[in-house]
Amino acid sequence: MVAYGQVVIGPPGSGKTTYCNGMSQFLNLIGRKVAVINLDPANDALPYECAVNIEDLIKLSDVMVEHSLGPNGGLVYCMDYLEKNIDWLESKLEPLIKDHYLLFDFPGQVELFFLHSNAKKVIMKLIKKFDLRLTVVHLVDAHLCSDPGKYVSALLLSLSTMLHLELPHINVLSKIDLIESYGKLGVAVYLASVDTKLQKAFNLDFYTDVQDLSYLQYHLDQDPRSSKYRKLSKELCEVIEDYSLVNFTTLDIQDKESVGNLVKLIDKSNGYIFAGIEGSAVEFSKIAAGPIDWDYYRYPFLMGASLDVCLLSLSF
Repeated sequence: MVAYGQVVIGPPGSGKTTYCNGMSQFLNLIGRKVAVINLDPANDALPYECAVNIEDLIKLSDVMVEHSLGPNGGLVYCMDYLEKNIDWLESKLEPLIKDHYLLFDFPGQVELFFLHSNAKKVIMKLIKKFDLRLTVVHLVDAHLCSDPGKYVSALLLSLSTMLHLELPHINVLSKIDLIESYGKLGVAVYLASVDTKLQKAFNLDFYTDVQDLSYLQYHLDQDPRSSKYRKLSKELCEVIEDYSLVNFTTLDIQDKESVGNLVKLIDKSNGYIFAGIEGSAVEFSKIAAGPIDWDYYRYPFLMGASLDVCLLSLSF
């Protein structure tokens, strides 16, 4: 029996828990049974009802006291403990696999997903055990687009995570509805006096599509704080462009169309759109290449007040 789901990751403050809350409500309203699995031992104030909670196995606060560890070391210990006690998690998931869509809410410590192997081993063991089809949803706060240096760091983090986890992967600029409150995108105004072409380049598409990073490189060179790292910045930008793997989609968790568009991408990446379909390879290819007409549009009554009320109740 194949099961589908999402692995939700991202730095602290990127909106993972709010995302899981909003996404679970959205999926429930379009007819999917959803189970949220909280694997963040530091998340003790959950806004959603979770089917499985790692705090029933281990708590970060207890680990920090017992082993004299800080929060980062404590989270690494917790993931290691979870891996060694994977049978506990498997037993909790067993009754959910048959008819639930799974949302895994992971900790915000980014090292767990591009440096340490414990979280990856947990995910891979679950995939092998239950034949899961999972997509990694990597949330990055959209405010990073307002600072070229932070944006390049987010690109490196996204690329490293993609290469480390080796799963279908969607990078998401979260809180996109708040992006204007952080100031102008990039440095278009700053560069306008130098080259009008640069003024046109720094719109939202520039950041989501990860276009020519030489424009960002120019700005980084003008910043006294980063100019002395000019060669390093240039090399890092070239690494990102050479791999040509990273791009972003955007998300406003309070907007049903924005959430729906993201779900369509996720369904395509983990194969949910093919669930229950029998056909030839050619027919599958047509489905994969064409526009998706999925559950959201089969439930037109959900376009109304019930979904709006549900999503508007969310805030980061």
